[in-house]
Amino acid sequence: MSKYAVSGLKLTRVHKLTAAGVAAAGAAALVFTAVPGADASQGKAEAASASLNVKPVAFSAVDTTARAQQATIAQQADASAAQGKAEAAAAKQRAEAAAAKQRAEAAAKAKVEKERQVKEAASRAAVRQAIPAAVQKPAKVYPNNLDGWIRESLDIMAKNNIPGSYNGIYRNLMRESSGNPNAINLWDSNAQAGIPSKGLLQVIDPTFRQYHVAGTSWNIYDPVANITAACKYAADRYGSMDNVNSAY
Repeated sequence: MSKYAVSGLKLTRVHKLTAAGVAAAGAAALVFTAVPGADASQGKAEAASASLNVKPVAFSAVDTTARAQQATIAQQADASAAQGKAEAAAAKQRAEAAAAKQRAEAAAKAKVEKERQVKEAASRAAVRQAIPAAVQKPAKVYPNNLDGWIRESLDIMAKNNIPGSYNGIYRNLMRESSGNPNAINLWDSNAQAGIPSKGLLQVIDPTFRQYHVAGTSWNIYDPVANITAACKYAADRYGSMDNVNSAY
């Protein structure tokens, strides 16, 4: 073993390369020494240059492999990123398609519901139009007697906002005519003036014409027309036929 060797130590790759460079430089120096007339200084310079130009072949191979691995990793990262973008775009497209489908379904349901409502409305209208006149509410019929005359007059009075009650009308007409629709007074002052009182409530012609209620007969002896006109006059003069207790 050389006296320069260190016991227990192993030469590393760098040590080996360095030693190879030193050996090459020594060989170059020996060559220049052996050639006659060679410049010693030139030999030393070339030896030094040879030492510096020694390339660690092993390092170059490692560097190339590392660069290749880095390129591979970069390509894999790019591919992974591109795949992620593609998956995100596909997910977004699926979400938009699902939302559009939901909107279309909702619009279709709304359209169907609207059409159903329109059909139902048309059906109800058709049913109403198909009801015959005979099924509709018939006109009210009043008996042709004193009770019927008073009740019909009261309904007409209610439509024309004329006050009065059944009892007030009955009480006064029984006093005036005893319930006779053709009664006429030929002896009082009105009769002497040529305008005798007539009908159930003994109304003179001018008063009847002035207070006649539309929809009733113009015949002063008509029971309903006579009662209604007399009650309208009493409402104007006394507030209501109910307030009349004697000749009016």
